[in-house]
Amino acid sequence: MWGAVQLGVLAAFLVLFVPVGMAGWHLSRNKMLFFSCALFITLAVCVHLTPYFPSVSSMLSSPGSLPLSSSSSNGNLDSCISLLHQVAFDFQKLNNENSSVENTVRSSSEESWKWIESEPVVQCDFHKLSMSDASDLFNGSWVVVAGDSQARLFVVSLLELLLGESEMEMIRGDLFKRHSDYNILIDEIGMKLDFIWAPYVSNLTDLVLGFEEKKSPYPDVFVIGTGLWDMLHINNATDYGVSLKLLGDLVVLLLPVPSDFVNDGAGTNLVSVRSPNFFWLGMPKLINSMLNTDEKQEKMSDVMWRAYTDELYSSKLLRQSGGPLLLLDIHALSNNCGTHCTADGMHYHRVVYEAAVHVMLNGLLIESNQKL
Repeated sequence: MWGAVQLGVLAAFLVLFVPVGMAGWHLSRNKMLFFSCALFITLAVCVHLTPYFPSVSSMLSSPGSLPLSSSSSNGNLDSCISLLHQVAFDFQKLNNENSSVENTVRSSSEESWKWIESEPVVQCDFHKLSMSDASDLFNGSWVVVAGDSQARLFVVSLLELLLGESEMEMIRGDLFKRHSDYNILIDEIGMKLDFIWAPYVSNLTDLVLGFEEKKSPYPDVFVIGTGLWDMLHINNATDYGVSLKLLGDLVVLLLPVPSDFVNDGAGTNLVSVRSPNFFWLGMPKLINSMLNTDEKQEKMSDVMWRAYTDELYSSKLLRQSGGPLLLLDIHALSNNCGTHCTADGMHYHRVVYEAAVHVMLNGLLIESNQKL
């Protein structure tokens, strides 16, 4: 490197300073002109030599005083977003004897999950939000979740956090009505939540078109995701990809110019969600040998799951590929939980969806520059 620097300096003297020196006598009668020319040429040389000095170059190019993300003291927003699914599960006891979805969610267990303790994850300072914190975050908000049974289980975990067990017992039966919508208004925080049964991508497309045609307000938080029903009943990955691209185009049209979350000035308290936040709820890990029908085992193979996932990433629907939706990676979470977390190879224990809820909540905090 120093050889290159020396060569650069030598070239600068030969090409610039020697002619300046030769012209100096002629310019000496106008000293202001002389020093102006010398200063200009010196600055030009410095600019050209700066790349050879990394410390100087980085100092000049770094923003220095830009505020850091509330979730990370050293990392940037994108790096913390990419680490949100670094979750580990620790089960002391798990009773998943009944294969029904409801009993899978309600199974008796002593379980825990947490973000792994690697240095990058620790620096992001992720948190499991309390009922109070989550209520503050969603105060006055409209949340829409649309999809299949995976989306329904996600809604269950979200409401368990916001309502508590006693209130959940009162509504659990309505929540688990098969193939039905569910709506609730949580008066204490003025939050409206709509679950929309939408097992196919075409259902999601119709939903988004409905928002646009009615010119209705958009949800503050919008969580959508399908794939399992398409895989089982249509079983054509290419058609799935085409539908996803259309959906992505429509979501972009729905998405308004984003605005920052309102804060209290101190930047330390959670406040209402006031800008749209869009998420894609990914498919879980499918354990083929545990699927409960021959048709599912035939059509929902690992090869077909991969084909559907490839179409998802190539559709540019996800933020990771330049799209509008941030992935809630149920596959990564369910894979980390393992085979003992599912009774039917498709629907997982409630802690998987609980972790997904907190991934979403921390994503909201990161992107709004808020912290607990």
